[in-house]
Amino acid sequence: MDAALSTETTNAKTGLKRVFKAFVDVRELTLIVLIVAIIITMSWLSPYFFSAANFRAVAVGMTPNAIIVIGMAILLASGGFDLSVGSVMALSSTVVAMLLLDGMSIPMATVCGILLGAVAGFSNGILVTALGINPLIATLGTMSITRGIALVLTEGFSLSSLPADFAWIGKASLGGFPMLVLLTLFLVVIFDLAVRHTRFFRQVYFIGANEKAAMLSGIHVNRVRIIAYVLTGMLAALAGVLLASRLMSGTPTAGNGIELQVLAAAVIGGASLRGGEGTILGAFLGVVFVALINNSMTMLAVSIYWQMIVIGGVLVSAVALDMLIRGKKG
Repeated sequence: MDAALSTETTNAKTGLKRVFKAFVDVRELTLIVLIVAIIITMSWLSPYFFSAANFRAVAVGMTPNAIIVIGMAILLASGGFDLSVGSVMALSSTVVAMLLLDGMSIPMATVCGILLGAVAGFSNGILVTALGINPLIATLGTMSITRGIALVLTEGFSLSSLPADFAWIGKASLGGFPMLVLLTLFLVVIFDLAVRHTRFFRQVYFIGANEKAAMLSGIHVNRVRIIAYVLTGMLAALAGVLLASRLMSGTPTAGNGIELQVLAAAVIGGASLRGGEGTILGAFLGVVFVALINNSMTMLAVSIYWQMIVIGGVLVSAVALDMLIRGKKG
């Protein structure tokens, strides 16, 4: 009888360990549980949290981060990252505004803004691959350059009085849902499927996991990395265009600090600073998680200064926990 009871107890503990391991390993599941927990807790603490208006504000507000994190997750999977995304977003926002004020059509100005992001991403890719500069130094330098260009072009002022039709992109709704949010979800779904099922994006993971092995297997490592940087730049520029449409102004100071938020959200979502891991869905959920924490503190009237401390602590803890978990696996 005692032996049978002991065996059942051991089996129960083993089962719990397996459930916990699965919970930790499947980062998307972990984040979904945490997001639900935040929603339930805040719905009890604040009568204004669980409302359509609040969820709409959170969803619209996090769209720039959610769009940019797609490219950041892909770059992290390849073993790189980009600190210039916030500056590229600001530069795209201001350039599109300038072109519209000069009389260019909305479609052409939008295309020019996105192409500008492609040029910025290509520059980062060349610096990292052809010149062999560390991604931290390369993208830190381009972050300063692109931000400086945006400030020089506008002399530090926002550009307003944009054509009224331009607001449609950032303020339109479909079935009661903001077009910005629907577009963001569409991009997340498309890129998540592409990362899981296309040959090119699988190469990104092979490079991040083992660059030498990827090279020996015939993968054009530098070409793939450059394309990843170009894609990230284009997504950052698209976020800038959409932000300009929503605010109806080009703001040279937009996106200040967004690069670290996006980078941390991607890591929270399962991406690794070492490369070779992560999903677009997980990175997106990481953005949602951070956005809900910010919104919760605002609802609870937490001082903006304390919010910075709390968010910083959450992000550092999440990254440290991630490194600890991966260290034990290794």
